[in-house]
Amino acid sequence: MMHKPIYLNNLSLSFPHKTCFENFSTDIHFGDRIGIIGQNGSGKSTLLDRIRGTKNLMEGSIKFSNDLTLGFVPQLIEISDSLSGGEGFNKSLSFALSRDPNILLLDEPTNHLDLHNRRSLMHMLHRYKGTLIIVSHDTELLRTCVNKFWHIYNKQVTVFSGNYDDLRQEILLKKDLISNQISTLNRQKKELHQNLMREQKRASKSKEKGEKSIDRRKWPTIVSKAKAGRSQETFGRKKLVINQERQGLVEKLKDFRLPEIITPKFFIENDKISHQFLIQIDNGCIGYTEDCALIRDINFMIYNKDRTAICGNNGSGKSTFIKAILGCDFVFKSGNWTVPKKENIGYLDQHYKNLDPKKSVFETLSCLMPDWSHADVRSHLNDFLFRKNEEVNVPTVTLSGGEKARLSLAQIAAKPPKLLILDEITNNLDLETKEHVIQVLKSYPGALIVISHESDFLEAIGIKEKYILT
Repeated sequence: MMHKPIYLNNLSLSFPHKTCFENFSTDIHFGDRIGIIGQNGSGKSTLLDRIRGTKNLMEGSIKFSNDLTLGFVPQLIEISDSLSGGEGFNKSLSFALSRDPNILLLDEPTNHLDLHNRRSLMHMLHRYKGTLIIVSHDTELLRTCVNKFWHIYNKQVTVFSGNYDDLRQEILLKKDLISNQISTLNRQKKELHQNLMREQKRASKSKEKGEKSIDRRKWPTIVSKAKAGRSQETFGRKKLVINQERQGLVEKLKDFRLPEIITPKFFIENDKISHQFLIQIDNGCIGYTEDCALIRDINFMIYNKDRTAICGNNGSGKSTFIKAILGCDFVFKSGNWTVPKKENIGYLDQHYKNLDPKKSVFETLSCLMPDWSHADVRSHLNDFLFRKNEEVNVPTVTLSGGEKARLSLAQIAAKPPKLLILDEITNNLDLETKEHVIQVLKSYPGALIVISHESDFLEAIGIKEKYILT
């Protein structure tokens, strides 16, 4: 069943430390296929939540019709320990579709999916006849399933009709145009400065000549001073106009800035990173009950500084294998297991549960490193792009996924574990934040075990070995 248009009126989203966007108004018509894009923390998921009727911090109003039936699959899916992320997503999607929705809202739907499930999802979305609104960083999904974009940048939401590659091209053209305008204004400013130097030199000579003329009573004093004043006033106006135009373009260019680089400094504590083995598993078997094995015949070894990916389709037991290494009580295991002590293992998942939501960014690091001075903590956070007071003092619960990723990486760099386990941590990250993660992990001195479906990411962080679960 079709639905009447949805009207969005003057939507604005602000937090104490930033404004995401202001005064966004548009209409949603039946059959629209909308992709919401923007950097981490720009307010994409909050905007999607507001459309589905959730009360949140967003100002403005949304007018719905009574014939609206919503289906929604969130970014963070509550799953049982026996389900993989992909299986949990498929279950949530099936439930959403069972309502026969005429508008389907999906938040980062491909995060948990292997190649087979990604293809199945895209095939289903092509066949879906209703209105589709997707939050995603997945370029393949955006290219194939979307024909209208809401691009959040520079405190605005811009609506663009067309395909993803056309949108990217338009963004690049805007960037080039603004850069060229700034270059032109810089050149004009330089020429103006040179003119000023010449004028000052000429004025100095004229003044000297004028003073002599005045002394000889050839020029009236008031005329000479008026000429000099008018010249200086004209120059001042020109300089002010150019500076104002230049500053306006610089502000617009901020969205198209080159990504900031993280150069991590790792602080190695007493336990030096050695070359001995960290994990050795012989004839291992794991499952969620004593008599039901999910994975059998596990023979696995990893040494310090090794970098290994755990691979397999959704439901093959990758996350369960990791939980067994971590010593989770609800995972039963048999065989011979030699693993590091818990305090020597760092674990990061895509939800960043290592962060205490009640602590601020500063407290998160200062509690981890109590011997560090205030200046040491600020300096280290600065390396991970937490620089302003309002960025350092906010509670971690208000951070975006990308900001949580950077703070988690700051913790690891401050106190590196012997073994770092990463479970799909690039899910939900924009390209800039993903590059930050790569920069840090390339410098990480210990051993890595990684679960990821992204082959480019695995290659970028130096994964040499793959352990495949079938």
